[in-house]
Amino acid sequence: MSGGASGAASGSASGAAPGSADAPGPSGAAPAVSGTPKGVGVAWALLGLNTLGSAGAKTVVPLPRSLIQMGTMGALVAAFALALALNPRVRIRPSAFVFLLTLLLVPSLIASVQLEVGLGALFRCARLALFVATLWLLSRWWDGSLTFVRYHVRMYFAVLVLVAVGLAVAPGTALPEYYGGRLVGALWPLTPPQIGQYAAVVIGLTVLLLLGRRTGGAGAALVIVPSLVLLAMTHTRTATLGLVIGLVLAIGSLVLTSGAARRFFAWAVLCAAVAAVVFSSALRTWFLRGQSQENFSNLTGRAKVWDALLAAPRTPGEEAFGVGLSDKSFDGLPIDNSWLAVYHEQGLVGVAIVAAMIIALGGVALLRPPSLPRACAIFLIGYCALSSYTEVGLGDASAYLLHLTLAASLLAVPAPAAPLPAADTPRRRVPRWARR
Repeated sequence: MSGGASGAASGSASGAAPGSADAPGPSGAAPAVSGTPKGVGVAWALLGLNTLGSAGAKTVVPLPRSLIQMGTMGALVAAFALALALNPRVRIRPSAFVFLLTLLLVPSLIASVQLEVGLGALFRCARLALFVATLWLLSRWWDGSLTFVRYHVRMYFAVLVLVAVGLAVAPGTALPEYYGGRLVGALWPLTPPQIGQYAAVVIGLTVLLLLGRRTGGAGAALVIVPSLVLLAMTHTRTATLGLVIGLVLAIGSLVLTSGAARRFFAWAVLCAAVAAVVFSSALRTWFLRGQSQENFSNLTGRAKVWDALLAAPRTPGEEAFGVGLSDKSFDGLPIDNSWLAVYHEQGLVGVAIVAAMIIALGGVALLRPPSLPRACAIFLIGYCALSSYTEVGLGDASAYLLHLTLAASLLAVPAPAAPLPAADTPRRRVPRWARR
């Protein structure tokens, strides 16, 4: 989403030569950029690497957490440096989403300087600031096209390939007992929810590209089928429900304008009904993951942590701005809820800003005419909104913020084309008689 509802491109750094590719047009908006440099995709992949995290499952070759953190932070610094090299004049597009994300730095910094959660809070603030700055630099190439969707799918499918290689090399490590036999990263410390999230997003976006005839059936099958297998092996309910509901919303936005979407929707409903009848017992077993009804009803113990967090005493300052960016835990237990994590770390101000981010994206998506980019954006917004109930990440640099940023880029309006430079304007031949 660019510029709230308008999506106009930004005017820029002074000193651009008249008629150059960076010179503002008559309205002061930056002209459309011809093509997207390959380095933009590299910068996007580096941002994805930064959000993989450094804690999770045990790997085949033990990797020190400090070494992984150096790699992920190095990826973020490299992404910023590359984006700055590609956009040295700092040409940006106004974006309500990235503006609100920048505004989220205010309560984060106010709470973190108190050092209630240690020096790590300031480090996380610096990481978030660098993450947001890189997004601003990359916003120059947001034009509502599917370019960044392809970057996103390739990036996370590469992560899934790494997971599959780990499963083939060390199946015992990839399906550990301490995770109940659920799939984890054997080569990089990825948890089942992370793998499930990446698989669900890759599947959803690839299905939409297939419906929009932007990819072939064979190529889509090579991505969708193995990703579905990995998703099933993670036993991740949130990712599965997010995939289904996100696709329902996205395809529903296309049914009035796309025959392929209508046919897919009809077949999906039929297959779901047959599966619900034939495989009801197996589906129920997979969904419960061997848990008791009581454990399932309190969301695997999450509800107890949530109740304790809400009941904890807070000062007025903590109520407004939180306690600072932390590791998304409370009393040593994971919070596993984006809204409560934001409330705990950035207070009610942070919750209001994050809610405004989601509402702004959703509102602009509803105002856009039906299209494939709009459907992809709706899928990502729906998926992140549903996952926020049992996953964290909306208040800090994470894969969820990267998904929502992709949605914002898909909702951007293409910038106006640059005017023809005066030096290149063809001159009219003046007849000799007219010169007198």
